Amino acid sequence: MSTVQREVEQLERDRRELHRYGYAQELFRDMGGFSNFAISFSIISILTGAVSLYGYGFTMGGPAVNGLGWPLVTFFTLFVAAAMAELASAIPTSGAIYHWSHVLGGRAWGWFAAWFNLVGQFTITAGIDWSVSLFLTPLLGLEETWGNFLAVYAVVLLSHGILKHYGIRVVARLNDLSAWWHMGGVALLVGALLIFAPKRDLSYLFETGFTTTSYPYWWAFLLGLLQAQWTYTGYDASAHVTEETINPRVRAAWGVYLAVAVSAFFGYVMLAAVTLAIRDPQAVAAATNPYITAIEQALGGVFGRAMLWIVTIAMWFCGLSSVTANSRMIFAFARDRGLPGHRWLGTVSRRYRTPAAAVWLAVVVAFLFAVYAEALPIITSISTIALYVSYGIPMALKLWARARGAWTSRNDGPWNLGPLSTLVNVLAILWILFISVLFVAPPNEKTGYTFAVVLAALVLYWVAVERHRFEGPRRLGTEDELERIERALEQESLWRRTGRVAT
Repeated sequence: MSTVQREVEQLERDRRELHRYGYAQELFRDMGGFSNFAISFSIISILTGAVSLYGYGFTMGGPAVNGLGWPLVTFFTLFVAAAMAELASAIPTSGAIYHWSHVLGGRAWGWFAAWFNLVGQFTITAGIDWSVSLFLTPLLGLEETWGNFLAVYAVVLLSHGILKHYGIRVVARLNDLSAWWHMGGVALLVGALLIFAPKRDLSYLFETGFTTTSYPYWWAFLLGLLQAQWTYTGYDASAHVTEETINPRVRAAWGVYLAVAVSAFFGYVMLAAVTLAIRDPQAVAAATNPYITAIEQALGGVFGRAMLWIVTIAMWFCGLSSVTANSRMIFAFARDRGLPGHRWLGTVSRRYRTPAAAVWLAVVVAFLFAVYAEALPIITSISTIALYVSYGIPMALKLWARARGAWTSRNDGPWNLGPLSTLVNVLAILWILFISVLFVAPPNEKTGYTFAVVLAALVLYWVAVERHRFEGPRRLGTEDELERIERALEQESLWRRTGRVAT
């Protein structure tokens, strides 16, 4: 059998499996394994999270936040990623966390998991694109004022919205390019630092005791872990695009896990090179943008700015991928009538095969949230906690289902951890509980207040409205009706398949 025939058969199996969950193949399924990995790798974006919060981490815990903190956070995050990959393999729909939680715990758990994930998705998009504006504004020679940052931020969000609405094929290629850009960008940056910058002794990377805060060092070091933990967010994107991925039970699961594992390696190399090239730690810690200062100290103004353009473009790629994941989650939840305006948000553009309304909601809410939060550490801590709480809900429900015998090895997908599954899930949940408490502590009290308000509002809304109305995942029609939906989309869409080829 030829490769083309095998892929056509796989596409048919994927379509039939989606029908089993009651959904039509509305989104355009064209992603391979690398593209699926690339979207999560791009959202993690070591050239975004580790860079934009570099100053926060360095002022909190000094060089050890990178030398010791990064591998510490990586170790526990890999447990979370492995537990999530198992679920992505078992239940391959764009609803991902929401759908997993519903299957394992019922409609109430599914609804709350969806909302936590949405809050995290909105705020991670805000954090990423706000980081782009923080770097792009000075690189463009604009004065670093709130108004200029906000204007650049709005333009960046608008560019992502337009591409996600109209350019599905372009975006698919940009996602692949993004992964190579990140890896190549890190290689260029590290190479430049190793060749041209004076370097400190390796022991500096593990030096403790440096903090510019009034907190005891051990506490400041823990708070500085936000730099690494926020970087490791958004890798649920590989699960959210399962309905656009060929053979998602295997490829989406690997996409989730490898995005974290590969980012761990490249991120540590990059952070080590930058930290060891710092000439004046006090000047870096006191700078408006410490990362820019560190690079310019090491490489000089002109060469340093050239490297910073590479970083900023990587951030832009990261934001594009984040809008993808956010819009797919909105679409999947609205498709099951879980959101106000679901008739609008749960539809796909017949011409472009994209959830256009969901794309623009993601963009608008991200803009509004940045205006509310004002400070990047607040945005990032909210997105970190919201996303990880949403990750932890289906993991905890799976442990409970296993204990009751409601979930057995027969329910696992082809990507599974076997006898290690329970231990990995327990360690993942414990880590999520730890960071959820840590990142609402001072100086991030606004995160805690925001979460308390959001949780209270969700509980009231559920009790008053949604528990009487929301039914959870639902069938969109009979087998014949699902096929009619698919045929209509194929006829009206710009993107059609002739055998394997998408034209």
